[in-house]
Amino acid sequence: MKKSTRKFDEISCGSGTSKKFPTQLVREDYFKCPIWFADAPEFVKELNKASDPWIKKAKKNIHDEMKKSKVKWPKGDFGSIYHSNSLIGQPAFRKLQDYIGITTANLLLEQGFDLTNYQIFITELWVQEFSSKGGGHHTLHTHWNGHMSGFYFLKASDKTSRPMFQDPRHGAIMNLLPEKDISKPTYASWQINYEAKPGRMIFFPSYMPHMYVVDPGLEPFRFIHFNCQAIPIGVLNAHKNKK
Repeated sequence: MKKSTRKFDEISCGSGTSKKFPTQLVREDYFKCPIWFADAPEFVKELNKASDPWIKKAKKNIHDEMKKSKVKWPKGDFGSIYHSNSLIGQPAFRKLQDYIGITTANLLLEQGFDLTNYQIFITELWVQEFSSKGGGHHTLHTHWNGHMSGFYFLKASDKTSRPMFQDPRHGAIMNLLPEKDISKPTYASWQINYEAKPGRMIFFPSYMPHMYVVDPGLEPFRFIHFNCQAIPIGVLNAHKNKK
């Protein structure tokens, strides 16, 4: 089929009538995928101090497992990620937990959700650090049975890993066309990354696929990860009545 050389205005004119197709269309955006961020470096020092013993314990556990293993590790802990146990309820992280809970409720309300019969709970909260030898990363994933997830960065720079988010619309991914300019966020974008720096807080819906690019091991990389869930009050009351 030959490409038409007729101008849009000529097509709009119709067949000799005064009627024309509209030259300006109204665009409305629906099914948006929000990401929120803010910088709060004033909490970095105290939360790093509170995280140190947890990371130290996590490193000891992995190093002990490596020693017991029959596998040889020529590159040491290259690619390792040190995860703490749950930090929920820990006094040193109380202020952060309160902030996360209140902010999650506000962001869900901002999106238009009715939380009248729901209560927000932090279901997961932990700190993690990538190996200093590099190789640390997260593959693409989501967080099941949750409504809000996020990060608070404690150690990071432009030389470390960073989070990358992917379009959660599988139909859009399946039929993607090439982007004209991948350096600019547009409707054609299917991935976007955020700079990680100490004190940066990021919130996003738990259904949004995300990953961490491979860390080169040039500078320390540590952050707190959290997940939240809106639980029906009826379920909570039923649980109380069983006690």
